[in-house]
Amino acid sequence: MNLLMKSVCILSFACLSTVSVAGDKKISPMDIAGAKTVTAQEAKALFDKGVAFIDVRKDKDWQAGRIPDAIHINLKTNYSKDSLSKEVKMDEKIVIYCNGETCMRSSKASAKAVDWGFKNVFYFRDGFPAWKKNGYPVE
Repeated sequence: MNLLMKSVCILSFACLSTVSVAGDKKISPMDIAGAKTVTAQEAKALFDKGVAFIDVRKDKDWQAGRIPDAIHINLKTNYSKDSLSKEVKMDEKIVIYCNGETCMRSSKASAKAVDWGFKNVFYFRDGFPAWKKNGYPVE
């Protein structure tokens, strides 16, 4: 094999390796121990009953659009037992969401809420993208 062929092979392998690594996104877990995972339709039914929705996305995502009347507590900057307790009671139903299956915020926030003793945590894994896709109201 001549030098040019070797170079092409090495370069091709490097490009393929880069693509597969770049394509690997973190996928949020399907379930959170102590929380109930809900679909968009189940989340909408909870919304219709007046259940509190907790949006744990970044500030810029929140400002770009959200589920009506959702409570914004940015996971990275404000989310704590105190901040959540100021908004909802420990035994109150809450739906926690972010930006879908590639967003880890709602899974982390749901697990923390359960650990803190919140009893009725609903993990809306598919989050805001699924909400919008189903044509549900946004603000």
